[in-house]
Amino acid sequence: MKTKKRSLKNSRVVRVLLSRKSVVFCLIILAIMILASIFAPMVAPYNPYKQDLKNMLKPISVQHILGTDSMGRDLLSRLIYGGRVSFTVGLVSVLIAGSIGMILGLTAGMSGGIIDSVIMRIMDAMMSVPMIIMALFLGSIFGKGLFNICLAIGISMIPSYARVTRGQVLSVKQMDYVTAGTLFGATNAKNSIVHILPNCISPNIVLMTMNLGNAILNEAALSFLGMGINPPTASWGSMVNDGYKYMSSNPTLAIVPGIFIMVVVLCFNMVGDALRDALDPKLRGTFGKLRKQQTFGKLAKAGKN
Repeated sequence: MKTKKRSLKNSRVVRVLLSRKSVVFCLIILAIMILASIFAPMVAPYNPYKQDLKNMLKPISVQHILGTDSMGRDLLSRLIYGGRVSFTVGLVSVLIAGSIGMILGLTAGMSGGIIDSVIMRIMDAMMSVPMIIMALFLGSIFGKGLFNICLAIGISMIPSYARVTRGQVLSVKQMDYVTAGTLFGATNAKNSIVHILPNCISPNIVLMTMNLGNAILNEAALSFLGMGINPPTASWGSMVNDGYKYMSSNPTLAIVPGIFIMVVVLCFNMVGDALRDALDPKLRGTFGKLRKQQTFGKLAKAGKN
C-alpha cells in the first residue's frame, strides 16, 4: 500500500513538472550543461589551460567560437570546464548544508527545552549575517580551494535547513501515528528515524534545488572577489573577474560567463519553484481542477456559439 502511494506521488510530481513548458525547457538546458561539464574532455575544442600568447584577446571567429582570453586560451573550452567547478560547488555545498541542517533541526525539534533554544539561537545569529558575508568570512578562514569553498558556502546555508526541518518536526511529532508508536514502545530515536525524518525530506529537497543556484552564485561572487578557486582552474566567477578589465575592448570575456551564471541560477530556481508546487500537499489537485475548469469553459463557449 505504501509503495502504491509513493508511486502515485512520484508520478504526480513528474506529471506536474512536465506539464510546465518553461520547466521542461529549464531541465533540458541544465541537462545539456551538466552533460557538457561531465564530458568536458570530449566536448571542449581546445585545452582550457594551454596558453597561446600569439592569439591573445582574439574576437569571435571560426577557430574560436567565443574568442580567446588575455592568455590566448579558448573561452568556450574554459566555459565548459568551468561548469564542472560550478556544479560541483553547488552540489557539494547543498549536501553539506542539507545534512548538517537536517540533523540540527531534527535534534532541536525532538529535544526541546535548552537544547532547542541553544541550537536555534545560533541559527538565528547566523541568519542575521548575509549569506555572502558569512561565506566571505569562512572563506578567509579556510582559504582557497574547491573543498574549502564548498565548506564555506555549505556552512553559510545551514540555518535555512535547520529552521525548515525543526518546523516540520514540531508539526509531525504531534501526529497520531507518532503517538501510537510511542505507546507501543518506540523510542524518540526510532520515531525520529522511522516516522518524522521521512516527512522532513520533501521540503528540504525543494530547498536544496533552489539553493543550488544560490551556491553557484556565491561561488561566482567569491571567485570574482579573488577568494574562490585557485588559478588557473576555470571557474565562471573567476572568468568574469578576469574579463571585466577588458569590457571596453572585448566585452565577451565577462558577459558570456555572466550569462551562463544567470541562466543556471534561473533554471534551478524555476525547477525548485515547480517542485515546491508539486510536493506541497495544499496544492494537490489544483492542476487537475484548473484543467477541468478550462475544459468546461471551452465547452460553455462552444455551446453558446
